[in-house]
Amino acid sequence: MRCKGTKFLCGLSSCPITERFRAVVNATSRISLDKGVVDGSTPPSAVVGEKGYPRVSLSFNLAPGVVGDQARVYEDPVNWWGKATIYDIINYRSSLISNFSSIQVTDVWKLYERELSLAVVSERPVQSESKISGKLEAKLRFDGYVLPRGPSVKAEEIRVVENPKVPRMLEKLIQDDVKATEGVVSLYESGQDIYRIIDALSLGLLGTRKGRKLVPTRWAITAVDSIVGKELYDRVVSLPAINEVLVFYQGYLGNHFHVILYPSSYSISWVEIWHQMALWSNELVITDLQEDYWGNYDTLDGGYMAARTSVLEYLNSISRSAGVVIVREITKDYFAPLGNWHIRETVKRAFQNRIAKTSSLGEALDLVQSRLKEKRVNLREIRTIRKILSQRKIDEFFQ
Repeated sequence: MRCKGTKFLCGLSSCPITERFRAVVNATSRISLDKGVVDGSTPPSAVVGEKGYPRVSLSFNLAPGVVGDQARVYEDPVNWWGKATIYDIINYRSSLISNFSSIQVTDVWKLYERELSLAVVSERPVQSESKISGKLEAKLRFDGYVLPRGPSVKAEEIRVVENPKVPRMLEKLIQDDVKATEGVVSLYESGQDIYRIIDALSLGLLGTRKGRKLVPTRWAITAVDSIVGKELYDRVVSLPAINEVLVFYQGYLGNHFHVILYPSSYSISWVEIWHQMALWSNELVITDLQEDYWGNYDTLDGGYMAARTSVLEYLNSISRSAGVVIVREITKDYFAPLGNWHIRETVKRAFQNRIAKTSSLGEALDLVQSRLKEKRVNLREIRTIRKILSQRKIDEFFQ
């Protein structure tokens, strides 16, 4: 996708390249390279890389010159939702300095002793200081799983200046000797923020004490969705099915989600419709996958796993099982990948906005069809949709 310069031929109201550049310049202007130190607070925020595993990069993110609660906005997915625009999020992330260092995945306790891992799972921003060397790389890195990262610089030493505030349940699990899956479920059931659970797993704070390792952030995101999803699936799959067809909707950041629940044993069909000139494609692209009653799905997709968690949370909350169809429509307004957090949060909020109750699944699909921005798509012709529409219940054969 080529930038069209200053003519705005892309149709956007302002140039995202310019917006990113301004944010990076603003962030770097607050750093004194002569002193070789970055002072500020972490929101908290860190990314464990996967390249070179088992020796990986640890990026500890600081908002230079920002102290206390003012730093929270730089990484706050739950409170961003519905308020922050793509431009806002790009600016927040571009303004963080990524202080990276190389570390063995087994060096979990070294990070713990220096309180670096504790700072990342703190309930509030933590003032820190990074002694840096080398040249600051004024680049913005995008990823489909994790949040964008701003300019980076090599950290010779990172020092946590104030005490992190670690949730009591997590503090207990750090000292306990339990499996990581048990730790994740315990934190989730205690009401802990799923993003803090992801960071705790990624920074090696969960698991048996002798077997703990750093987990690359991309892996940790999907792992937590898988673990929490498995726990919820085990509760939901044997529940009685809903007795009506319901349609829900929510949209955010150029992504539109329709969720249909219909009377059936548990299964989920996931459909993604990428508009022409949307983020990953120059033409219309449709992808789909299906999860069956036994929890088997066609392929592992991080976006689907995030959405699945929110669907299972809702079904568990109403003590019902259901057949589910999720239709995600991605427009050209989603011009920069922001991680999959917004999928999880938007689907969660879709269940607060029921738009219809219909007499059949076919009627619900036709309603969603009429609401699609991309009129060339025929939902009934998509592989997974055709499959569920052709299925017959066993009791039909006894009528």
